[in-house]
Amino acid sequence: MSRTKRQWGGVAALAALALPLLAGCENDQQSVLDPVSHPARDIESLWWSMLAGAAVIFLGAVGLLGLAWIRRARKGMPVFGENERVARGFVVVFGILIPIVTLIALFTIGNIFVLPVTQAPAAGSTRLTVEVVGHQWWWEVRYPGTKAVTANEIHIPVSTRVLLVGRSADVIHSFWAPNLNRKIDVIPGRANRILLYSDRVGRFRGQCAEFCGLQHAHMGLYVYVEPRPKFDAWLQRMSKPAAAPSGSEAEQGRDLFTSMPCAGCHTIRGTSAAGRLGPDLTHVASRETLAALTIPNNRGYLASWIADPQHFKPGNRMPALHFEGSELEALAAYLEGLE
Repeated sequence: MSRTKRQWGGVAALAALALPLLAGCENDQQSVLDPVSHPARDIESLWWSMLAGAAVIFLGAVGLLGLAWIRRARKGMPVFGENERVARGFVVVFGILIPIVTLIALFTIGNIFVLPVTQAPAAGSTRLTVEVVGHQWWWEVRYPGTKAVTANEIHIPVSTRVLLVGRSADVIHSFWAPNLNRKIDVIPGRANRILLYSDRVGRFRGQCAEFCGLQHAHMGLYVYVEPRPKFDAWLQRMSKPAAAPSGSEAEQGRDLFTSMPCAGCHTIRGTSAAGRLGPDLTHVASRETLAALTIPNNRGYLASWIADPQHFKPGNRMPALHFEGSELEALAAYLEGLE
């Protein structure tokens, strides 16, 4: 192994060691209990109702077990004196009636009141549509009517009803941003829809919630909720082609990218690279993470990912291309400028 490859291998190892520390510093709360929309708040209420119902049933079962233990300790003597009807009444109430009533109530609340609120919005009731395509193991995000394409990041304006259309390019995935709404399955050959809405600015984590292969756990995404002017500026910037490289090193990186197999898998609008297997990299430097939230997006991690992507995400479809040190630096310089 060459000295350059050993150096980048060391960088990759240090990055892997640092990643848990960085993850621990994140303040993202992917939780049903931190809702930022009306559908998510209804789901939270249903969750608390289910917890209360389960607690009643559980405590009833524990109480019956306690009575049975007392009866055994008293060598079969009735717990309530000679009145066996009271004991049978406890069994009927906590073992049959309360579970049946609780389950019927939760089923009614969930299907009649909560589910309709979380369904896809009616046609024409939204101002914005976002298309999300699940891949093994990353999310492609498109904004119909524009040329904006990104990966693993959804940007929406605050207090705006957004129609999310979910599709799959390979296997069954499940889109879930619990702070915003319930999950929907993303199925090959079919489009599922859901409302995406937030009444609060912020960054909210999402995740694939359906096992879809080796790196299912590393298939996350961020939903950025922004003020309308900031979102409009972002969408306009994402719709533009890639910026021209600045400096000879970045120009060398662009020439390498378009002449190597990279261009067969990735698209960079404004260049000859038009691949569709991997994420669109036209504005890759604007993203916070690489590999679907697996690693941060900075110069060191970017170079380490290019040098050895299997180290960070085993089984992903990006091969190691074994660039020399100067070539790797040039590629990283070029991609780092694609904001």
